[in-house]
Amino acid sequence: MQNQIRTTILMNEQLKIKRARRAVLLIFLVCGIGLSSWAPMVPFAKIRLGLNDADLGVVLLALGAGAIFTMPLSGFLINKYGSRLITLIAAFVIAALLPLLLLTTSSYQLAAALFVFGAGVGSIDVAMNAQAVLVQDRFGSHIMSSFHGLFSVGGLLGSIGLGFLIKAGLSPNIAAMTISALLILITVTQIKHLLPHSEEAKMDSTNFVLPKGPVLVLGIMCFIIFLAEGSMLDWSAVFLQFSRDFDPSLSGMGYAAFSVAMAVMRLAGDGIIHKLGPAKVVLYGTLAATTLFGFVLVGLGAANVVPVFFTAAGRIPGIPPSIALSAVTILGYSGQLAGPALIGIIAEITSLSAALGMVGILLFIVAFGYKHRD
Repeated sequence: MQNQIRTTILMNEQLKIKRARRAVLLIFLVCGIGLSSWAPMVPFAKIRLGLNDADLGVVLLALGAGAIFTMPLSGFLINKYGSRLITLIAAFVIAALLPLLLLTTSSYQLAAALFVFGAGVGSIDVAMNAQAVLVQDRFGSHIMSSFHGLFSVGGLLGSIGLGFLIKAGLSPNIAAMTISALLILITVTQIKHLLPHSEEAKMDSTNFVLPKGPVLVLGIMCFIIFLAEGSMLDWSAVFLQFSRDFDPSLSGMGYAAFSVAMAVMRLAGDGIIHKLGPAKVVLYGTLAATTLFGFVLVGLGAANVVPVFFTAAGRIPGIPPSIALSAVTILGYSGQLAGPALIGIIAEITSLSAALGMVGILLFIVAFGYKHRD
């Protein structure tokens, strides 16, 4: 009888973890879809508000600023109330703000809306990664890459999906509301399967502590990896068109190749990390990414480095995952936000090839720096 009870308890626990894993996968998908759905909306907002490129660039900074501003607060709130509640609230903020981004009537309103939208993205980023670390620990093997793989898939689905809805005849506003409804539907059906706050590590201190020690080292490494990813987003098309004489209609193929390679590699990443180990994945991945101009190689190489770093951050002794992850994520997003601007300054002084080459050198340092830490 006792054996039957233990067997039943074990089966129920396995079912709970299986459902939690599926729920976290879908929350990563929600974040990817929500964030990427904004990309095809940018031209509509630019035309409607009559913004030039410089004004638009300034306004777009609000999204990243909202994410970075909110991440430390998110870590504190997750520590106090749990990642499940913060995930729910953040997902609803993203879904609510997405259609509103097309209804603003001035650049100031758009910037404010993007700031709140970015706050939702930053909050769900920290919360879903805290859940991912918790579920991975319960699962017993590395599954972080699959979570980030679903984010990459969501990134492709969001931009393509909204464009498809508009092409099918829906107005941009209705298309955005359709995407929002999908995000809400996925969230409300999966939120109950996320692991509860009672199973999360907590910290008594309510003060935000500046990252130091292992958290700071991982954060700096994430800064470099996100800098490389931001370089692909902001500079790959410029590089191909003006440095390699690509036709303008084909200049976006570099980032497309990077995105597809990253999504595929992340979906296969758990098995690769299990076979090679985290240190070798970081070493080989960042060495491949140092090529930088081979966009597929950058996607393949960088794909699983961030999941390894996030897993390591979630396992630092004495620090709850929510606190460590918020600090590491802030530094990472800073690289993606400020890094491409830094590349522009260096490119103006030297050349774009030299500026991107600098990123390759930084990736080379990460490759061997993490190897010595592991």
